[in-house]
Amino acid sequence: MAERKADPGPLEPGILRRVLGMWALGRIFSLALLGCWYVVSRGARWNFGPYPMPVTSYMDFLAGWDADRYGAIAEYGYPQAIPVDASGDVMPNNWAFLPVFPMLERALAAAAGMPWQIAGVVISIAASAGATVMLFLLVRRVASGRQAWWAAVLFTFGPLSFVFSLAYAESLFLLLLFSALLLAVLRRYAWITPIGVVAGFTRPGVVALALGLAVVFAVRWMRRRHDPFRIREMAGLGAAVVTTAIAGFAWPFIADAVTGLGNVYVRTETAWWIPFVGDGAFVPLTPWFRFAITYAGPIGAILVVLVIAAFAWWVSSRPVRRLGIEVVAFAAAYGIYLFAVFLPQQSILRLVMPLSPLLGDERLSATPRRRRWLLATCLALQAVAVFLLWTIGYP
Repeated sequence: MAERKADPGPLEPGILRRVLGMWALGRIFSLALLGCWYVVSRGARWNFGPYPMPVTSYMDFLAGWDADRYGAIAEYGYPQAIPVDASGDVMPNNWAFLPVFPMLERALAAAAGMPWQIAGVVISIAASAGATVMLFLLVRRVASGRQAWWAAVLFTFGPLSFVFSLAYAESLFLLLLFSALLLAVLRRYAWITPIGVVAGFTRPGVVALALGLAVVFAVRWMRRRHDPFRIREMAGLGAAVVTTAIAGFAWPFIADAVTGLGNVYVRTETAWWIPFVGDGAFVPLTPWFRFAITYAGPIGAILVVLVIAAFAWWVSSRPVRRLGIEVVAFAAAYGIYLFAVFLPQQSILRLVMPLSPLLGDERLSATPRRRRWLLATCLALQAVAVFLLWTIGYP
């Protein structure tokens, strides 16, 4: 599985135009859904956002929830004083959000003379085009053209793909992540380093990329007699692992240095957990059990074990293993990362989007009927998700 796959050959003429055309249809569909629920919200006078208020303009609707925090960072930077409640617990604040996306918002808004809301949506939509193309190229490099096409289709029209039309950092992070994985598959390891560093300050999760690359390094080292692992490749991959890991762990130390407090980032992230599981110290590898036991007791713990087993079975199944060590190692590492540090509340649904290379699983696109049903299900669930996870809730 670690050996270089056969060259899939040149791209079919016009295939990238088709991918971008399909991506454009996906964004039109998402914007139309968001527009429909926006009109309903205005008509019904529903409240919107973390501080329930009637929705105003459509652009404000696309830049609500976490997007509003990116906008505040773009305009005012990060707070030096951390808000705490009467019990002394850290309250939700903008240190939970990394700086690359708001910096780009600020730069584009200043250069084009536009509000940060428009800048954020433009960046997100543009980056989603790049992410779709990179996902297609990644899967095509390790699987068939059919699998690559349908991975891109399901990515573009998936239930949470409406996030690509919001002023969120997901699109940009996925563009960087898929680019890094493609470079790993092509064994152009040195180029991963700058991408990994930028990704490390865009969204949480790049430590999983570092872990996945470390696994690739170990596998290639063990197979070096059958698949030569040249010094230049060792140096490039080793540098990518180290620098990406450092970037992934850097933000908590930066937050502590600026605020003068200890453990600010973790305390800020877990501030969002209190309404779900109450106060308590963060212990790695326990959040899923903590959440499940809170709401379902011992049965909840059993359900968590079943979810872990199902994910392990999927990642280790033969069709997924055929996608190559780079995809499998990252997917396993990212699954461990999600389980280790995140609470499985609503936002977990968009946090699984970095696992999109697994959409290249040949079973998902094996028959025309299966492809039609999957696409129809994605479209229907996206309409529901825009309502439940944006209009009246958060993604």
